[in-house]
Amino acid sequence: MTAEGKRKGGGGKLTRSETVTVRLDPKLRYFAELAARKQRRTVSSFIEWAIEDALNRVLLREDVDGVPGTSIASTAHNLWDVDEADRFVKLAFDYPDLLTHDEQVLWKFVRENGYLWRGKFRGAENKWSWEIVEYSLIIQRLREHWSNFVAVAKGEGEKSTLPTWRETEEVVGDPSRVGIPF
Repeated sequence: MTAEGKRKGGGGKLTRSETVTVRLDPKLRYFAELAARKQRRTVSSFIEWAIEDALNRVLLREDVDGVPGTSIASTAHNLWDVDEADRFVKLAFDYPDLLTHDEQVLWKFVRENGYLWRGKFRGAENKWSWEIVEYSLIIQRLREHWSNFVAVAKGEGEKSTLPTWRETEEVVGDPSRVGIPF
């Protein structure tokens, strides 16, 4: 076997896509090493297992009137998506209280951009309006402009880079028709 063909280091054969640096005090690190030894794991594998175990116990929604709460693990399939924009939208609609300040700013830009939403022209001014409900969001449009929304929310981009839409329309035909902004 050539040098290129040899694996570097030990550990599991699964490919890890994220590395997280964690600070542990010496006492906790020592006990984590002992627990890992007991389970015949690496410390990294033990920490990963411990996090997965904790996700079953941390509740996103608390128990109410005898109805069991919702753990992170039990709703993970509803919150996870490989696409960052989709993941963000799922969290924003289902658990807006978990958004960080920066994510709240981003969500405000998304909510206020009529280009991203199905709606209709309404009122005497025939102004484009929409409801902030999941089925009204045109997710493909958000995906296409995601990097611009993120940059503007971080203060690293200009608002002028966000998509625009026709805010009013001349009344021609049925003014109550439902549509998608241009």
